[in-house]
Amino acid sequence: MRPPESWATARVTLALTLVTGGIWILLALLRLNDWAIVWAGFVPARVDAGVDTSGAPVWLTPLTATLVHAGNPIHVIFNLIILVFCGRPTEAVVGPVGFGILYVVGAYAAAAVHYLLFPASVLPMVGASGAISAVLGAYAILFGRNKVKVAHPTVALWLNALWLMVAWVVLNVIVGFAAASMAIGVAFGAHIGGFLVGVLLANPLLLLRYRRA
Repeated sequence: MRPPESWATARVTLALTLVTGGIWILLALLRLNDWAIVWAGFVPARVDAGVDTSGAPVWLTPLTATLVHAGNPIHVIFNLIILVFCGRPTEAVVGPVGFGILYVVGAYAAAAVHYLLFPASVLPMVGASGAISAVLGAYAILFGRNKVKVAHPTVALWLNALWLMVAWVVLNVIVGFAAASMAIGVAFGAHIGGFLVGVLLANPLLLLRYRRA
C-alpha cells in the first residue's frame, strides 16, 4: 500500500503535533515542566491509592501524560517526527475517527502495560511514545513490506513488524539517554503495549472506516 501524498487527510495528526509541540514550548517558557510532569504524568501507584488530589484524575492521566515531555527538547522532537512520518499515511487510510481511536487506545494500552509491570511505581510516566507506538504498529501493518524471506506473507509481515518494534524501543532508549531524562525512565512495556495494540487495530480500523463509508 502506497502512502498518500496529501496533508489534507492528516488533520488529526497535524493537530496532535501542533498541540503537543505547543504545550511543550509553553511549559518550557513558563518553567512549569517539572510541575506538569507531576500533575499530568501517569503514576502506577495512584491507581490503587484511592482518592488522590495531587494531580489530574488518575483515569485521565494516560492521556494527559501524552502532552507532557521531559525538559530537554530531544524527547518531544523525536516523538513528533515519528508521529508526523507515520501518522500522516496511517490517518489517510484509517480516517480521522479511526486514527483518534488508535491514538487514544494506544495511550491507555501503554499505561495499562506499564501498570502491570510496575504497579507500585511512584515515578510519573510522561510522553506520547506509547500512543505513537500504536501509530507505528498500525503503520507497520498497513505499509510494511515483506522483506523477510518467509513463505507465508502474514508471518513475514509480523516478523517485519517485530523488527520495527525492537528498533523503536532501542531508539527510545538512546533518545532517553541523549535527553538526560533517565530519572523519569524509559517505559519499555508502554512502548511494546502501544505498538502491539496498533498492530492489532490496524485492519479492524480499516474495515470500520469502509463499512461506515
